Amino acid sequence: MYDELTREDLRKMQEELDYRRLELMPELIEEVKRTRAFGDLSENFEYKAAKQAQNKNRSRIRYLEGMIKTAKVIEDRSSADSVGLFDKVEIYMPEDDETEIIQVVTTVRCDPRQGLISKESPFGKTVLGKKVGDRFTVQVSESYSYEAEIRAITKGEDDGSAPLMQY
Repeated sequence: MYDELTREDLRKMQEELDYRRLELMPELIEEVKRTRAFGDLSENFEYKAAKQAQNKNRSRIRYLEGMIKTAKVIEDRSSADSVGLFDKVEIYMPEDDETEIIQVVTTVRCDPRQGLISKESPFGKTVLGKKVGDRFTVQVSESYSYEAEIRAITKGEDDGSAPLMQY
């Protein structure tokens, strides 16, 4: 499986991976050693918490390594008047009579609550390539869809401001 990521996504992932391997892992190993010395491990909450943190860190390291290894580097190739990656888009939702500003980003940097919409989401897939004035239908599921219209597009670039998703 390939994940379509930008060079900035990969840079951010490598930066986090280096931090987790070189700084965080030694700290967590020391914390496990320190809490192990508290005695009876069956009732040692601090030890269990330290082990959980260590396991979570190892899991994140494996995830980052896998993403970096399988990444397919992409670049925005949208025209000057159509929606592309990292563009800010003013969207009108007639059903709610509301306007929102969203930014289309890669899947590893999405945060819908902050208006960062994945290019892989139903909305992201539909809006890419559209132009100002285009009306479109977003098919969320077989039983639910909604209408939207593009009011404005502000061309953007991957400036690194959108953080990586955490889990």
